[in-house]
Amino acid sequence: MAAEKKASKGYLTGDKEEIAERAAGDEAALAAVFEALSGEDRRMRVLAARSIHVLSIKTPDVLRPHAEHLIDALDRPEPQTRWEVLGAFEQLVAVDARLIAKAITAVSTALHDAESGVVRLAAFRVLAAYGATTENRSEKVWPLIDEAIRVYHGDPEFPAMLVGVVRLVQGSASKDVKTAAAERMVFDSEHTKGLVGRRAKQIVSCGNLPPKPVEEDE
Repeated sequence: MAAEKKASKGYLTGDKEEIAERAAGDEAALAAVFEALSGEDRRMRVLAARSIHVLSIKTPDVLRPHAEHLIDALDRPEPQTRWEVLGAFEQLVAVDARLIAKAITAVSTALHDAESGVVRLAAFRVLAAYGATTENRSEKVWPLIDEAIRVYHGDPEFPAMLVGVVRLVQGSASKDVKTAAAERMVFDSEHTKGLVGRRAKQIVSCGNLPPKPVEEDE
């Protein structure tokens, strides 16, 4: 057992790029990364999560069989592990959105993370990316996204959250979701300046809202 642990640690030497490169071409190295991700050493968990995020960008297919391990990692105590893994899930949307379907409950929990705004943002981005893929998926996640828009309005991460909403409404979201998103952002589009105002205008422009009635002169 000690020899196996020593061998596993050997795969986790170097920086996240080096570890990811080894894991992409070696099943034993990939197994060592996931072993560290579920281990007791906080520093090694974070390093494993960072390496997995790199894998999700460069060679995401190697992660496809490991959705359950990634879901489990969203329950780790340190925020960085959680948001790195959420970043990996966001990348995996384009590879196989069904993997995210399995993680919706865990991602929804992360959306209400009390400890970290960065984790909440990462979860929001996963849901928005997933919802942008089909009409049915957009309708499934819209209540979660809509609630987050209301709850986190004004938070430091809110402008970045709206990037996810733009992605949602410019993607394959249903007409009802696009309209609902536009209605949610009308006030900001008309009254808020800066990034929030500009992104709100983008969202409203995709919503196909009916024109405002023209008030007739008396």
